[in-house]
Amino acid sequence: MRIVYMGTPDFAVAPLRAIAEAGYEVAGVVTQPDKPKGRGKALMPTPVKEEALKYNIPVFQPAKVRAPEFQEVLRELAPDAIVVAAFGQIIPKSILELPKYGCINIHASLLPKYRGAAPIQHAVIDGEKESGVTIMKMGEGIDTGDMISKVIVPITPEETGGSLFDKLSQAGADLLVETLPHIFDGTAVYEKQPEESPTPYAAMITKQMGGLDFTKSAHELERLVRGMNPWPSAYTFLNGKTLKVWKSCVEESSDTDAQPGTVLFTDKKGIHVACGANVLVLQEVQLEGKKRMEADAFLRGYNIETGTRFTDNKE
Repeated sequence: MRIVYMGTPDFAVAPLRAIAEAGYEVAGVVTQPDKPKGRGKALMPTPVKEEALKYNIPVFQPAKVRAPEFQEVLRELAPDAIVVAAFGQIIPKSILELPKYGCINIHASLLPKYRGAAPIQHAVIDGEKESGVTIMKMGEGIDTGDMISKVIVPITPEETGGSLFDKLSQAGADLLVETLPHIFDGTAVYEKQPEESPTPYAAMITKQMGGLDFTKSAHELERLVRGMNPWPSAYTFLNGKTLKVWKSCVEESSDTDAQPGTVLFTDKKGIHVACGANVLVLQEVQLEGKKRMEADAFLRGYNIETGTRFTDNKE
């Protein structure tokens, strides 16, 4: 069977590797255009492009997949199926209907939960106990196509957006290789999704979403810290400078009247901050212009007095 693979970030690398190693004929890989990075603004290939080149698979990088000239290229590739994983562009109906077996999507949630662009981070932030991967046949709606197979991946108490990202990438690769034969031999079972999702739409993550609002509970903020690690990171402001928070924990407490955001005290465990409920202990931080470090090491070079307040802006 001829497959065209469409994907862009690290998440999409393992599934591409899996189908190549499984012996499928990958006629082409479609990924986003190279982007300039670093001070020199050198063009950097996407992670999926780098993986495709290892297998000598032809790579296509259209600015828009709906462009007629690219769709003609796709027709010439004559795929039996198109596999899509975190590609980054909306796939038009003309492409969805092109291959015999349709467009097969690897979605990083247990659909119908967490439809949208950022299901991995939102699952951590919301305190879900489990996540997973759904293999689905794509329709015109966003993540609303028929479900074919699923695998559950538990979310641990220490899970970060990054660690769950890695787990789901490999789980998706394994599930894809397990599912494709059933799609091709006609034994796959297609299950329609309900119209309404039981969870809010998992909107794209922005840097602004990482701001720590200490009027919220310490439990909510601890999950936000984990969900935003490694990108874009949770943060607050200390004396006009951005302080990124990479790791934290909750200290149960009900006997403080301090305003949210107030430093109660510091010790080897970290920086103890009053919240709307309980106390958030900042355990690993990074001050603007400095290296990321354990709070204990940070405090040896930067004195934070009891009563200091973290703010939600640089002023």
